[in-house]
Amino acid sequence: MDSKRWEEDLQLALVMADQVDALTMSRFRADDLEVNDKPDLTPVTDADRSAEHMIRTQLSHSRSRDAVVGEEEGSSGYASRRWVIDPIDGTSNFLRGVPVWATLIGLMEEGRMVVGVASAPALGCRWWAAAGSGAWTGRSRSSARQIHVSKIRTLEQASFSYSEIGEWAEAKRLRGFMNLSQQVWRTRAYGDFWSYMLVAEGVVDIASEPELNLWDMGALYPIVTEAGGHFTGLDGTDGVKGPGAVVTNGRLHSQVLDLIGSPTD
Repeated sequence: MDSKRWEEDLQLALVMADQVDALTMSRFRADDLEVNDKPDLTPVTDADRSAEHMIRTQLSHSRSRDAVVGEEEGSSGYASRRWVIDPIDGTSNFLRGVPVWATLIGLMEEGRMVVGVASAPALGCRWWAAAGSGAWTGRSRSSARQIHVSKIRTLEQASFSYSEIGEWAEAKRLRGFMNLSQQVWRTRAYGDFWSYMLVAEGVVDIASEPELNLWDMGALYPIVTEAGGHFTGLDGTDGVKGPGAVVTNGRLHSQVLDLIGSPTD
């Protein structure tokens, strides 16, 4: 695979992340932050909407032929290249002043995610990857370090991160979730994008959620896989089509799917 093929797209995504970070940080913990409920009863802030609008505006100038899908404004355009945007992954954290949230910007080409940027300015962290170019983290490309998944091979030594236990009950997978939790060395609910970036960095070995949308996963896939990890749905299908997501260092994947891959409740 040509490691330079998506270099300009990755650079554009990083530039957009810089712009959005400035906007979202200006609204983080702001006294006048506007918060509303969407039709699905999940929260949305003025920062979510402004961030996605900023990205779409830039793409309309820089990649006018590409399609876009985002959490707040839905889908626009039809093309073999599609940008996938979550302006603030972790909105509930954002509106409560918890620093674990990120802007996710990804590019899908011919149905496969090939570029991903996850920028978490309140944590002072950013991760990025393009297919064939490895996965990286750092405050900038000039100070970046390459990241790799762990080499843990047994559940007894593995660390497992998840989001909300209630989601596993709603998906009728709570029994499998509990079985996995009891077999691993450690469980922590880092939640949202951060769980998957910690797998990519090799400090967590398993991350999974039973219910996710494309914009929750799209940008994360290239980062995890370029770090050497495995990213599938709960049914074991590679990619970001779901259902949910199971992300591991690869060595543990089949063991994890055996426990949580099928509804058990």
